[in-house]
Amino acid sequence: MHAAVIPAPDALPVYRDHPDPAPRHGDELAVDVLAAGLHHLTRAKANGSHYSSNGMYPLVPGVDGVVRDHEGNLRYVALDDTALGTFADRTLIDPRRSVILPDGIDPVRIAAAMNPAMSSWVALRRRVDFHAGQRVLVLGATGNAGRMAVQIAKLFGAAQVIAAGRDATRLKALTALGADETVTFDQISRAADVDVVIDYVWGECAAGAMTAMLTARADRSAPLVWIQIGSVAGRTAPIPSAGLRSARLQIVGSGIGSVPARDFLAELPELASAVAAGTVDVQARAVPLAQVAQAWSAETDDRIVFVP
Repeated sequence: MHAAVIPAPDALPVYRDHPDPAPRHGDELAVDVLAAGLHHLTRAKANGSHYSSNGMYPLVPGVDGVVRDHEGNLRYVALDDTALGTFADRTLIDPRRSVILPDGIDPVRIAAAMNPAMSSWVALRRRVDFHAGQRVLVLGATGNAGRMAVQIAKLFGAAQVIAAGRDATRLKALTALGADETVTFDQISRAADVDVVIDYVWGECAAGAMTAMLTARADRSAPLVWIQIGSVAGRTAPIPSAGLRSARLQIVGSGIGSVPARDFLAELPELASAVAAGTVDVQARAVPLAQVAQAWSAETDDRIVFVP
């Protein structure tokens, strides 16, 4: 078979022959890979910068995907730590970390959406006590995960969703996906009175937004839950101590480790159904796996999905 292989940290993947996978124990299944998304998590785990990276090289990347098992079932699968990911013709899965998909689904659509959509879906379902009627701010709303967070917050009954980002033109397009208001980061005080922040940026940007929002908040005793999910603007943020003392602010993280694997897995069926039904809008572009080196660092608004 063929696979994309990363020989060392910071090296580009190489498309080459690779040994066929052989199950090592009764819980593993060898499956055909139909579609696998190129996510931020995939790149970060591959270069060792993500906190969950295991440092194993050579590495076949790919943290999830749509596969076909030996009985002909289509499955969405999320992989545990492994040196054999989904950027291959075939891989090994634990069926307990998968969900069987309905006939007629688009594997590319599912592979593109599940990982970025899962971040906000699981955060609102499993990490905080979110309920319908609350107001939500999405920081970094113009990225794939952010634009899905806007839709998912609305799907879960948010009374108001404010989308924040740097690009005003791209922000405007989010009103069609459910954003009630859009703001650039220099206008962030307009979102001061939300109940929940879904943060994909972190860094100086998030710290500045937090200070501006807390300063402008009408009632600082009203709870504000800040969910830290992504860090595209920086791994660390200079949070002012006064911000934690002067307002009822709670900062929580949502990701691998802070949410048990069983909770992620429990949410897969409903999320997959929502994506398959078109409830969550998806921007996806299928790319042959043989072009993995060229696509690895490509700048695109679409989620790249590798197909055999």
